[in-house]
Amino acid sequence: MRSFSQRLLISVSLLLVLSFGVMVAVLDERFRAVSATALHDLLDAQMVALVTSADPDETGNVVPRLANAESRLATPGSGLYAAVRSGTSQPSWRSPSSEGSLVDFGPPLQPGQREFRYLTDLQGNRIAAVSRGLRWEGDHDVVDDLTFTVATDLAAYNQQLQDFRRGLLGGFGAMTALLLLALAGLLRWALAPLRRLALQIREVEHGGRDQLGDRWPIELRGVVGNLNTLLAGERTRIARYRTTLGNLAHSLKTPLAVLRSTAGGAAGPLVNEQVDRMSAIVEHQLQRAATSGGTSVGRQAVDVLPLGQDLRATLLRVHGYKDFALELAIPAQVQFVGDRNDLTETLGNLMDNAAKWCRAQVRVSAAIARSTDNGSCLLLSVEDDGPGIAPADRTRAMERGARIDEHVPGHGLGLAMVRDMVELYGGSIELSESALGGARVDLRLPGRMR
Repeated sequence: MRSFSQRLLISVSLLLVLSFGVMVAVLDERFRAVSATALHDLLDAQMVALVTSADPDETGNVVPRLANAESRLATPGSGLYAAVRSGTSQPSWRSPSSEGSLVDFGPPLQPGQREFRYLTDLQGNRIAAVSRGLRWEGDHDVVDDLTFTVATDLAAYNQQLQDFRRGLLGGFGAMTALLLLALAGLLRWALAPLRRLALQIREVEHGGRDQLGDRWPIELRGVVGNLNTLLAGERTRIARYRTTLGNLAHSLKTPLAVLRSTAGGAAGPLVNEQVDRMSAIVEHQLQRAATSGGTSVGRQAVDVLPLGQDLRATLLRVHGYKDFALELAIPAQVQFVGDRNDLTETLGNLMDNAAKWCRAQVRVSAAIARSTDNGSCLLLSVEDDGPGIAPADRTRAMERGARIDEHVPGHGLGLAMVRDMVELYGGSIELSESALGGARVDLRLPGRMR
């Protein structure tokens, strides 16, 4: 789980659902107990009413007297049933409501016994019944053991229980949903500074800002302050490093120039050639060491088009002896995320090589594409209409000091420097054949749209 807010929300949601589940189970069990108690009380009340209304009839059988002909005991299928048994399992009296519904009222009981049981009617429905054994003393000292039974259909009880459960689950479900929504909103509000910090860090990574903002909660101020200090220290370190390397390069140029000027005789051309080669190697290694590349923090975004226009103007003057066109197909919104000097050195080397080898046309194009990490990258292409580079020579062309054609001036370091810079930025370089007929160099570097 990549999101801290997701982790927290799911954890709290599980705890909340578990707590509400326990509460629902407890309330349901409590309601069932209360309903069962109410059912027993109802049957006991009906039993008292049944016993108090009983009197012997003309035949001597004890028969309850129904005061209301429209009562539930007098209505067939009403769901309330009663019976009186005298020493046998067959009732001596049964309520009219039991006709066609209930036959078995259970076994007779001894005087003083009370029993609660569940019966089944003729339709297969459950019936709750209470039976009580009594000793009845009638006229002429006649004693008889009677069993009074009162039964009620559980349909109303079950419906009440289902309604309660439905209301309970619906109420707690709605409460859970509302609490989760409120919790999600609260987490979004509480974690907004963290999302803003992550956004500003991404902007720093992509060159959108130099440092993080200054308005943060107390818990984040130390982290933000340390990050800003790190960014400032990194920029200062790189600037100091470049200054030191520049001074070193300047100090090496003078001894090399003296060596070149003092070389004479037959060995003079050979010494001068080696001195030039040493100068190029020193320049390459210093440039490689000074390249900030992917190791820098808080890189800036550089507009590619103005830099390409400056290089175009310079190269047209440098190669003024040739009649060629240098086309720039670079959208104004395309930016390189990194050091401006790195891009100048890289693009300058590629454009200079293309101008050196072309016949009449050089084209530089740029675009922004999606990268493998769901970010964006800069695609740079430099192509010409020259002789091109054979597939067998393309790997060797990017090696330091390698020269495909010894008749063209140079030290064979241009593509090697480009390759080193691209690798430091985590990019890639590819040589291929151009649609213009010559060589094509494709670079993939960090970039974005402005």
